[in-house]
Amino acid sequence: MASPVTLRAIIADDEPLARERVRHLLRSHPDIEVVAECEDGPAAVTAVGEHRPDLLFLDIQMPGLDGFGVLEALDPAHLPTVIFTTAWDQHALRAFDAHALDYLLKPFKPARFSEAVQRARDLHARRDAGAETRRLLGLLEQRSARHLSRLPVKNGEKITFVKAADIECIESAGNYVVVHSEGREHVIRETLSELEAQLDPSRFLRVSRGAIVNLDHVRELQPLFKGDHVVILQSGRSVPMTRGLREIERALRYS
Repeated sequence: MASPVTLRAIIADDEPLARERVRHLLRSHPDIEVVAECEDGPAAVTAVGEHRPDLLFLDIQMPGLDGFGVLEALDPAHLPTVIFTTAWDQHALRAFDAHALDYLLKPFKPARFSEAVQRARDLHARRDAGAETRRLLGLLEQRSARHLSRLPVKNGEKITFVKAADIECIESAGNYVVVHSEGREHVIRETLSELEAQLDPSRFLRVSRGAIVNLDHVRELQPLFKGDHVVILQSGRSVPMTRGLREIERALRYS
């Protein structure tokens, strides 16, 4: 006998293969019914308003409105449990991991998917899913306020401030970083990961273990040998990339 449907879900992702992946994995969870699929942010907002789902599988980078914008546009009185399905790295989303909501890092495995679904079931069993999603909205506001807008750098006896918008890229140098901005280099005693945690992830992207680029300063991506690529900045500076080409193209498209 089939298990009764207890949770109604919406899948929001602009990639058809990603939506199919979630649908396929949900076949092992007969108590969850997919009531709608959406390929952009505005459609996700409309579908949630119409169907009032219990569960929302939500991509972060989508056309029209990103995943965070979708959450902010929803009716606070009818917020579903949210499971992010994203290509962002775990570092960028670690703040959410301490909360009852969840994220799945693409490409996610069936066991990890099942863990996230069970977490959603547990939330609804306790009847506090909406409260946890509202907590996420508060967290988003806090994160937005904490993004670095100016970077203090020591220049001799003086401390000057470099606007985050003027930073074109940041390169690792052991326990230091070199910040490239408006034709100048600033050496700061901080690791690349420490600085990355302070930057707006919608504007800055780590393209390799040793470099972060400001997406607003990217001019083009040039191919090298054996499928490798290099990021060319507006200044002409080239930054080797080891991150997937498709992921960087998506980040540039929606930045």
